[in-house]
Amino acid sequence: MPSRIAHMTAEPEASHPRIGVSPVTSRGGRGPVQGLRRATLLTDDGVPVEAAYRPARPPGGPGGSGGGSGGGPGPAGGKPGKRASDGPVIVVAHGFTGSLGRPAVQRVADVFAEHAAVVTFSFRGHGRSGGHSTVGDREVLDLAAAVRWARSFGHHRVATVGFSMGGSVVIRHAALYGPNAPADGSVPGPGSRSAPADRPGVTAEGRTGAGTDAVVAVSAPARWYYRGTAPMRRLHWVVTRPAGRIVGRYGLRTRIDDREWDPVPLSPVASVPLIAPVPLLVVHGDRDPYFPVDHPHSLLAAAPSPDAVELWLERGMGHAENAVAPPLLHRIADWLDSR
Repeated sequence: MPSRIAHMTAEPEASHPRIGVSPVTSRGGRGPVQGLRRATLLTDDGVPVEAAYRPARPPGGPGGSGGGSGGGPGPAGGKPGKRASDGPVIVVAHGFTGSLGRPAVQRVADVFAEHAAVVTFSFRGHGRSGGHSTVGDREVLDLAAAVRWARSFGHHRVATVGFSMGGSVVIRHAALYGPNAPADGSVPGPGSRSAPADRPGVTAEGRTGAGTDAVVAVSAPARWYYRGTAPMRRLHWVVTRPAGRIVGRYGLRTRIDDREWDPVPLSPVASVPLIAPVPLLVVHGDRDPYFPVDHPHSLLAAAPSPDAVELWLERGMGHAENAVAPPLLHRIADWLDSR
């Protein structure tokens, strides 16, 4: 195995700114989150996206899991006189059918908040966000809006962590909003095409303040249209069939766009070579029922240099937010802090 692969053991899971930012209340009876703010962000293509920001807190504080290392920057590191904005912020990108209000996403945010400030948001077509899900295509615009909002709190370092569909989005976002992205927003490589007029490209001006400083993709696919597992065949039925989209809307609370991709967006594996020098960590379970381990290996193989991508293969871990235990989340946060 390449030296960049680490095998680890996972524990079981137990308006532009139409920013009506307001202090918040509570979450599902678990008590208030101190300093939590909510906002509705407007993406570059005009979709309203719900988002929430929480400052970092000391390990073991109100609502904390008490499992952090205690060595993180800002308030999480216990350094007196530090403002919340002096430390980093982690932007969490959920998986398909998730939202910022789902328990698994909130659990992820709770753990990360012991290390850094955290922004959660709901992709288009999910939760209280507007629009329809394009299953990883235009969602890069949602993530870009969330990153800009995260930087508006004064954070100089922003990391993006995505799960499943969100994992593909953080990879593509890092490529399209990074230093190697073409200024006109066109898709690089053989057979590439610029984004059509009704789907604005990622221009140099549009990338301002929307880039990331580190990327973690958890349970992410490497390529599009994968149907090699039963869960992915079911997902394709939900996305591509009218009856499936009805199930998605009313059963999964996810509104899905009925249009096919045109053009087909840059795949995650084709995006990886464009991300460096931004560090990329790929985390994947060896019991993932959606994407087998050839997906993370493909992402690793696409790295332009041996140190550009790091891969953690987690023994016994399943898929995405629901399968990620707090100890692994703490390790991810520590990896981000070291970068």
